Amino acid sequence: MAHLVHHLSRYLVLEPGDIINTGTPQGVALSGRFPYLGPDDVMEVEISGLGGQRSVCRPA
Repeated sequence: MAHLVHHLSRYLVLEPGDIINTGTPQGVALSGRFPYLGPDDVMEVEISGLGGQRSVCRPA
């Protein structure tokens, strides 16, 4: 993780409390315990005081 923070800090200012979203850990999708996202699946994320985002998966 330290190398990621070092690399990003070369291009932008990181402040205390900043979040670096790196996605799911390696192997999670291959475990078979979690389904892949499919067409019309909805992903929502919200951070209190900042706002939210809603994305809908569409076929390629």
